[in-house]
Amino acid sequence: MNYRRKRVLVTGGTGTIGPALVRRLLEAGASVTVASIDGPERARAVLPADARYCLADLRDRDVCSQLVAGQDHVFHLMAVKGSTQLGVSRVASMYVPFILCNTHMMEAAFRARVQRFLFVGSICQYPPLPVRHEDDAWKGPPAANDRFAGIAKLAGEAQAEAYLQEHGWDAVRVVRPANVYGPFDDFHPSSAHVIPALIRRVVSGEDPLRVAGDGTAERDFIYSEDVAEGMLLALERAPPCVPINLGSGIGTTVRELAAVIAEQAPHVPRIVFEPDRPTGDPKRVLDVQRARELLGFEASTPLREGIRKTFAWYEANRELAERRPPPVR
Repeated sequence: MNYRRKRVLVTGGTGTIGPALVRRLLEAGASVTVASIDGPERARAVLPADARYCLADLRDRDVCSQLVAGQDHVFHLMAVKGSTQLGVSRVASMYVPFILCNTHMMEAAFRARVQRFLFVGSICQYPPLPVRHEDDAWKGPPAANDRFAGIAKLAGEAQAEAYLQEHGWDAVRVVRPANVYGPFDDFHPSSAHVIPALIRRVVSGEDPLRVAGDGTAERDFIYSEDVAEGMLLALERAPPCVPINLGSGIGTTVRELAAVIAEQAPHVPRIVFEPDRPTGDPKRVLDVQRARELLGFEASTPLREGIRKTFAWYEANRELAERRPPPVR
């Protein structure tokens, strides 16, 4: 797709995926606006200087309308992140902003008739199946710990299909990433997912390293740079409203993951598993055949290499990473 002189809005663009995506868009000649609630200090630290930043609360429909005015394309990366614990406790703080932001932003894009709109779903919107094909998403409710975030994502996809069926608005493309990690991730102790949480604790010198669960839970991890590539391909090549998984397609156990992260430390800590602590689904891995067939996409960063890069970024940017406020608020 030719992005030269195109105006592109990236919501939630100061998170894990946004900086990589914004850099690629700028290199392709786009004029990029990034909207998020993380604040200008973080935006200056993580975004290229050529990107325009707007502090914006997407729960406000008027703000969404102002942001999309004149934009050619929208990448809707905005998310309300939370840990497994938050997924079963502060559920209203996650669910309501998800619904409001998704609804208002897509409605604004529809009214503005943007050319392409990327809606970002999630691995969490599936029923608790070990391997998750795109067609499985509507075969049952998401797992209890993912229920509210998953339902919000499904509602966004349904909204896109409704516009297509009633109005013929065929701008929306849909991707469902696996567990994304990389530089610029959320390392805050109240909301960090497993990779940034373990990296932070290893760097801080925790020994023994205590890990929730018995280590057998399997997850599909994908590096943020790979996700950015998949998103660009999806906006260009995916059919309207056809969801496409973006993952490695490989199940990695928490035991394997913890060992890879611990190896990055100068002094490798002993790892202790705590089976009584919650870990979510026993296994969740994405079927990625559709991404290969429709996009020509495969994740190219091996887990060990991605962990090494993320670990190095955190060590070099610890103050920035730990200054980020909790995203559920």
